Amino acid sequence: MKKAVAALFCVAAAALGATSAWAQMSPVGTWRSIDDKTGEAKSEIQITDNGGVLSGHITRLLRKGADPHALCTECRDGLKDKPMVGLQIITGAKKAEGKDVWEDGKILDPESGKSYTLRLTPVEEGKKLEVRGSIGPFGRTQTWVRVQ
Repeated sequence: MKKAVAALFCVAAAALGATSAWAQMSPVGTWRSIDDKTGEAKSEIQITDNGGVLSGHITRLLRKGADPHALCTECRDGLKDKPMVGLQIITGAKKAEGKDVWEDGKILDPESGKSYTLRLTPVEEGKKLEVRGSIGPFGRTQTWVRVQ
């Protein structure tokens, strides 16, 4: 009986370890965006999985002197003048078949109000996330750092 309980415990521990390892190689979690010009933290973004489709919203503004009540004045349509904190900036990304890459989504740059085609790639065992926004062949990649 003791051997059976010990074996069950080992199987459960292995399953939990595999689950947390997979979760780390996923964009799901909280990320700190880094300004690629200054190297300073800009904001925290929470990415969630809704039935295989990722979305993400700003949870905190981190720039020095940032107004926590700032509005997205550059955004268009229904997002115009919405609070930056809580603003959904990632929509529709899905995992590419056979790869640790999430594509076919959009990312909003709230500083310009423009949306870009999105690709998310976890790197460094999921500790960092390469976030690429592009229009056609032109784009830019930022590296975000996992908070949790």
